[in-house]
Amino acid sequence: MKCLVDVARVQTSNWFLVLGLPLAVLLAALVLNVATFAIMGFEPPPEGRMTGAPAALYVAMGIAHLQAMTQVFPFALGMSVTRRTFYAATALVICVQAAVYGIVLVVLGQIELATSGWGLGIGFSRPPFLLQEGVLTQWLAYTTPMSAVAAAGVLMGVIFKRWGQLGVYAAIIGGGALLTGLAQLVTWQGWWPAVGAFVASRSALELAAGYPLLLALLLGGAGWLVLRRTTA
Repeated sequence: MKCLVDVARVQTSNWFLVLGLPLAVLLAALVLNVATFAIMGFEPPPEGRMTGAPAALYVAMGIAHLQAMTQVFPFALGMSVTRRTFYAATALVICVQAAVYGIVLVVLGQIELATSGWGLGIGFSRPPFLLQEGVLTQWLAYTTPMSAVAAAGVLMGVIFKRWGQLGVYAAIIGGGALLTGLAQLVTWQGWWPAVGAFVASRSALELAAGYPLLLALLLGGAGWLVLRRTTA
């Protein structure tokens, strides 16, 4: 365990990129939203003003881990750190980071509730599709999608180290083509009503936390398979 913690410290040596930048992006988005709606000044609609700005935190976290993989992985190999240890330390950093950021979003959500949307009817940190009944389930709904996005960033970073820029483009285009093909297949077979019924039968926690967790595990497994054959 001590070895994992030591390697995790190496990965967070550039703490602002990995830890601080996503939070800075989140706080900047909050300030900009509050300032924008304060300047507008008119009465908010009954349903509130949903912004979706916390998505910037998720994107920033994914980019931070992509860059960490491309910059820190060669350095770790030079220090005789094994790929298994490095990847396990990466997973540890992501889990701790997502857990802390989830707490931050829960706290912001409670402040938002107490102030009726920051005094302006703003729905900043409580998007309807992530809303849960309890604090713990709400934290899970924030944390697991964040872990999935970070795992996607790690996978893109590993692909870049293995196959370069061309590999990243191929992965993005291939993923887009796969999703488009699946959508076309579902349309052709007339399965959309069944898909809609399946989604409607799932609980809010399953959709917000369960399936993102499964996606995070799949992306993490794919990243490990690529990393095993990746050199610095």
